Amino acid sequence: MIPELRSRFNREFTPEKYALFLSQLEERSGAPVEFRVAETPIFVDRVLLDDMARAGAELACTLIRDADYLAAARKAIPAGYCVAGETARPHFLTADFALVRNGAGGLEPRLVEIQAFPSIYGYQAVLNATYRNVFGLGADLGCYLDGLDERSYWSLFARTVLAGHDPKHVALIELDPEHQKTRPDFEITARKLGIAVVDIRQLEGEGNKLYYRAGTDSRRGTEARTAIHRIYNRAIVDELISRNVRLPFDLTKRWDVEWAGHPNWYFLISKFALPWLTRRGGFERIVPPAVFLDEFLEGDGRAVLERAGLRIPPAGPDTTYTELLLKPLFSFAGKGIQFDPTHAELEAIPRAERRGYLLQQRMRFEPTIDTPQGMTQAEIRIMYLWADRETLRAALPLVRLGRGKMMGVDHNRNQEWVGASAAFFRGREKA
Repeated sequence: MIPELRSRFNREFTPEKYALFLSQLEERSGAPVEFRVAETPIFVDRVLLDDMARAGAELACTLIRDADYLAAARKAIPAGYCVAGETARPHFLTADFALVRNGAGGLEPRLVEIQAFPSIYGYQAVLNATYRNVFGLGADLGCYLDGLDERSYWSLFARTVLAGHDPKHVALIELDPEHQKTRPDFEITARKLGIAVVDIRQLEGEGNKLYYRAGTDSRRGTEARTAIHRIYNRAIVDELISRNVRLPFDLTKRWDVEWAGHPNWYFLISKFALPWLTRRGGFERIVPPAVFLDEFLEGDGRAVLERAGLRIPPAGPDTTYTELLLKPLFSFAGKGIQFDPTHAELEAIPRAERRGYLLQQRMRFEPTIDTPQGMTQAEIRIMYLWADRETLRAALPLVRLGRGKMMGVDHNRNQEWVGASAAFFRGREKA
């Protein structure tokens, strides 16, 4: 963290500026922002962000090159959701990091989660610009990574989503997009790229083509049907499953359509990777050890965690594992995470479902952000873009501020100086 920038921001902050900030953010988003946005960005050393960016990219490329890992991960895709036309690599990637104290007392980043799924690329850029505008953050502070600036970031994002297609034939697909909390991102993306936002339940299949309806056909007085050439996928499979959604087309059929963010990558690079990275070795400095629940209860998982340095108490009906988190493999926004699981609770999960959970070392976020409400924790997400025929690039950091066990914006309600935020660093953005 950069103490003098932190102190200056706190000193110059006023509630009136924050109110103006929220008003401008909603106006620029074109939709209500229904999650808490923090009063402040963070000011962080560029070297730390670059270290995180390199680590996340190295982890992702290691997994993509591992054919055995990908084959195992593909088997974990739920029946009926393995989509044809899988791309050779993901177009979108996020890596979330915590700042923790190491054995020497210093701060270092540790991976929380890695996921090959789009984040709020449009909204985050607008959030950064709004922080800069309202709070007078000068041109000497950057926020884009890997030699990008605002203009080249939007250009890279457009190339990743559109891949040269006419925007009319590219659609952002989501389940019930008008009622998702990420709707501001959809509105910004649609406006910036000129694409449609379409409820996945409204897609129409005919032959091997997919269509959406938008606008009005004046000759027939009905909504015109438009062929889709490329899909920017934002629909999350676990939400489709939990809401028992029946799609009007076969998701697994090979359609004549390209994917920007192929659905299979949501499973291929996910929490499923953490036990594999633990056993593979070589990433102990950045990846907290994890094992699948069935390995812990019925195999060598306990021994794997102990070899990694964790102190695991003997199993018993009253045992509580205070150093472990229980996580469902495929859930979004922290759903289903359990702190301090007991042995009885682990045993209560049916054997057939245990492969769908992992136990991971619990990380204790170090409070590093000095705010008027006290020291606050930051989780930093590095958002990557991987356009067709280009290289993987770290593009922009996203930040969540919190003072509770969970860092998601849904888990820090009724507090101030927490929520969705951004990271700025000192120096020019251009390489």
